[in-house]
Amino acid sequence: MAFQPHQQPFPAFGHCDSYFVESHEDDDGVYSRAAVQRDRARGVAKLRQKALAEELSRATAEEYQEDVLDHMEFMESETMPDIQSIEIQTEIQWFMRPYLLDFLLEAHHAFQLLPETLHLAVNLLDRYCSRRVVYKRHYQLVGCAALLIAAKYGDRKERVPTIRELKSMCCSLYDDDMFTQMEWHVLQTLNWIVGHPTVTSFLQLALTEVTFDPEVEHMTWYLTELALYHKDFIPVRPSVMARSALALARCILARPQPRYSDWSARYDSDVVLNLSNYLGQPSQALRRKYASPQLSSPSTTIDIFLQRQSMLAQRACQAPQNELMHMDVESTAPSNAYLTPQTPQKPGFPAMPAGVLTPPITPDKDYCGDTGYGINHHGLLQQVRASHSTPPPSAGHQQHMHYIAQPPQPQYVQYVQ
Repeated sequence: MAFQPHQQPFPAFGHCDSYFVESHEDDDGVYSRAAVQRDRARGVAKLRQKALAEELSRATAEEYQEDVLDHMEFMESETMPDIQSIEIQTEIQWFMRPYLLDFLLEAHHAFQLLPETLHLAVNLLDRYCSRRVVYKRHYQLVGCAALLIAAKYGDRKERVPTIRELKSMCCSLYDDDMFTQMEWHVLQTLNWIVGHPTVTSFLQLALTEVTFDPEVEHMTWYLTELALYHKDFIPVRPSVMARSALALARCILARPQPRYSDWSARYDSDVVLNLSNYLGQPSQALRRKYASPQLSSPSTTIDIFLQRQSMLAQRACQAPQNELMHMDVESTAPSNAYLTPQTPQKPGFPAMPAGVLTPPITPDKDYCGDTGYGINHHGLLQQVRASHSTPPPSAGHQQHMHYIAQPPQPQYVQYVQ
């Protein structure tokens, strides 16, 4: 077939988006404006897809939120440590816990792990100590293994610490094989049940119902990590601890409390009061970590809050004394006064009424004695003798715990005729 010059030898193609093709016909910027419009349209489409995905995710979360919450509450009851079993450990004592918590807190902060990783590591540590005998020289090794398991379970892969890094932080006290063996032994002891709903998981559910407030969230993180240092909060469930710490954080920051009918507002007043008693005794490692402005400086905020509370308490103590000086007391006795016992009166002083204030009885300090325990053939903890053991809580001790849980209330002497 002969070549016809009036026909095009190649088909005509449209505009090419490649950057390697130079267009000499775009003198007016037509193609560049079209490319900018296409990029803008693609960006708008991506934002719409993202908003649609978030809306669908939110709708699905609201639909299954009750089921998820029920499962989390069931799992937290199944993965709680036993404080009574930790009490009968032969070598490790409660005074060692703050030192190990400081080490885990600094390691957690150095590797920039997620907040739930620290709570999960402490839960694994306490659960292991509830089932196995832990020697004093291996206490730090168990903590490192728990932190390693928790980081592998729920943290980002690039942030998981290596055995070499943990060995360096322990000053080469343990070999590499000891970390691997302890990690395997912890998992075997816990039957490979690692999924424990932490405080931060319940806190996220509680904060989804309100407007995001980073200062309240950081303050709650501080309070929940402060509770890890004290054995009084080991039996407290994470769901209760999250709501109680959130209520205390709102009180410290003068934020309004939600309605008590909501799930996030059902806190435990005893836990809130007991947690407030430890505000003035934070660890130095915890204070340094939360003194950063990136975390809203909750430690500094609490110091200011405690100073203000102490000033208000001093003013409250001085006010009743000034009022008593000008208080008028009715000196006329009732008609049946001779039938009721009366407080002896001195001449020259105003007469006191029959119902006088009864001060609370100050109990003795808690008694701590030496305990003797042994190990059975399974390697588990077992109490073998009761001599020189810690006595059971007496009436005075129970009354002491009552005054710790709740502030002493004035009691009035009632006389029955």
